[in-house]
Amino acid sequence: MGKYYVSTNGSESWKALLANPEKQWKAGYSAYELAHCWEGARNLPSCVERVFKQCQIPVFHDVEILYAFPEYKVALPGGGAGSQNDLYLMAKSGDELLTIMVEGKVSEPFGETVEAWLGVRPSDGKKKRLEFLLNLLNLEEKTIKNKRYQLLHRTASALLEARKVNANHALMLVHSFSETGEWFEDYRDFVKLFELSAKKNEIVGPILLDGIHVYFAWVTGEKQK
Repeated sequence: MGKYYVSTNGSESWKALLANPEKQWKAGYSAYELAHCWEGARNLPSCVERVFKQCQIPVFHDVEILYAFPEYKVALPGGGAGSQNDLYLMAKSGDELLTIMVEGKVSEPFGETVEAWLGVRPSDGKKKRLEFLLNLLNLEEKTIKNKRYQLLHRTASALLEARKVNANHALMLVHSFSETGEWFEDYRDFVKLFELSAKKNEIVGPILLDGIHVYFAWVTGEKQK
C-alpha cells in the first residue's frame, strides 16, 4: 500500500478509489451515500456529531477531524488483500488522538461469516491471519465462527492505526443509511463478544486492548435526496 495521498476534489473523487466503481457508485449504495454525506460536512456529519455529543463518553464530545482517507487499506498478516476500510479518520479531542474506521452500509450485509471465509480447508495464510486477529482483539476462535469476518478486521484496522499514531482511543463506526437498520443484528452479535450491549445511534465501550480504549458505534444517516 502506498503511503502518499492526495486531497479529494468533491465526493465524485471517491469513485475512482473503489474496487469496482461502475458497480458500487450508484445513488442508494453505501459508497455513494457515505461519500456525499462526509464530503459535504464541515467536520462531522450532523447525524454522527449528534450521537457523539449525546453520549456519556467525554472524548467524543469535541471531536475534530485532522485527516480523512477514503477506501483506506490496512495490511494484515497472512498475505492476500488487506482490510479496505470505507473511510479512515484521524481525529483529536482536546489533547487526545482518536482513530475512527467508518463502515458504510445501506442494505448490503457485512460479508461472509468467519467460518465461511475460512472454508473447509483453510490455507496457512488464512490461519495465520485469523490467529493474528484473535490475539489482537483478545477473542477465542470458538466464539467467532458465526460472526461476520468484515467486522473482525474493521475493528482490527482501527486498533492497528491507533497503535501507529500512539492514539489512546479507537472507534469502529458503522454508518448505516438503511431506514430499517438492516444487518444491525449482526453488528449487535459481534459487539456482544466484548460483553457490550449495542444499540442504534449509540457509542458503547470502551474495552481495553493493548492499552488502547476501543469503542463501537452504529449511526443512522439519511440517503441523498
